Amino acid sequence: MSAALAEPGPSRIALALTVNGRAVRVAAEPRSHLGDVLREGLDLTGTHLGCEHGVCGACTVLLDGEPARACLTFAGACAGAAVTTIEGLDTDAIASELRAAFNREHALQCGYCTPGMLVAARDLVLRLPEADERRIRVGLSGNLCRCTGYVGIVRAVMAVIADRRGRGIPPEAGAARALGPVGAQIGDATVAPLDPPAERVAPAAPAAVADLSDAFVPAHGFTQVLDVTHPPEAVFVLLGDIAAVAACLPGAVLTARPSPDTVEGGLQVRIGPIAATFRGRARLSRDEAAQTGSVHGAGSDAGGRSATEGRIVYRVGAGPAPGTARVELDVGYTLTGPLAQFGRPGLVRDLAGRIAAEFAHNLDARLSGVAAPVPAGLNPLRLLLGLARARLAAWFGRA
Repeated sequence: MSAALAEPGPSRIALALTVNGRAVRVAAEPRSHLGDVLREGLDLTGTHLGCEHGVCGACTVLLDGEPARACLTFAGACAGAAVTTIEGLDTDAIASELRAAFNREHALQCGYCTPGMLVAARDLVLRLPEADERRIRVGLSGNLCRCTGYVGIVRAVMAVIADRRGRGIPPEAGAARALGPVGAQIGDATVAPLDPPAERVAPAAPAAVADLSDAFVPAHGFTQVLDVTHPPEAVFVLLGDIAAVAACLPGAVLTARPSPDTVEGGLQVRIGPIAATFRGRARLSRDEAAQTGSVHGAGSDAGGRSATEGRIVYRVGAGPAPGTARVELDVGYTLTGPLAQFGRPGLVRDLAGRIAAEFAHNLDARLSGVAAPVPAGLNPLRLLLGLARARLAAWFGRA
């Protein structure tokens, strides 16, 4: 506890929090995350740190009453907040019922995920109107169990919800916010579709094309090369058909008839517990003589919590073999909001390579007159599995 009482140094701040109902003052680096402050500054080691990228959910705590990832939350942003860790739920009635149910249903294995799992499960017990297995699985999708104990965990949560509703204890009033960690936006307490169709997603106000400045400076950028087994002229013509391009790009949808220089549409993305449909507008330009073009667009998700702006400049030239084309893409982008937590530049580049390969395959098929199956949305899990296989093959090849 001595660290909690330490005076701030030149690079430390005095952070005032209410932790488990007790006012504390802890010295912390402004950019240190809440998980480290709780564990190292306050000795509350029940908050487990796993992936430290906001994916596994082991570090989930309550921040002002809502589940939040302690590994992604800057301690300096929590000044004055009320934090409840697993230790603070020792006498909580719902947590006690969940612990008994976890024990009864054999939902405890190694136990590393359990603190975060209990915090997330408590949120579900408070907010779900009934013991619905499907919505419980969606609500717990941001908490990973390496021991694969999900069946027992889901049974335990269902049992507690069913028992409390049977005793006449209703869900918490005003439960309209999204279930799951802050920023997850995976559904509300009454409707939690796993795969909402694009036409049923509430549209956000699209970005105005006039707001797209030529002075845009992207935060990140990379170059991608696609080889297509058709002549450059045919490829360039197809890239000018926005509807055809959208049909080849996984997750893309047009929401209005495109004009020669403007397009309005969206892109569906689902990453772990976070699902979003970006909607916006883009400005198009093409140089027929040089066979180059650009797409500059901006948009936000339906909840307005994540936003992106980007520019793609493409050049179509001769490919490595006669009668083939090579498309060079210069991509620059800026991503803000919850999805930026998962948008590390290296990961984005790797995923873009997988998406580009699928896009090139669909482009080839369309030019050949063959209907290619296109997934309804981006599937990062499938893409990451392919990436993992490729990296393992590369590692073994170097060994």
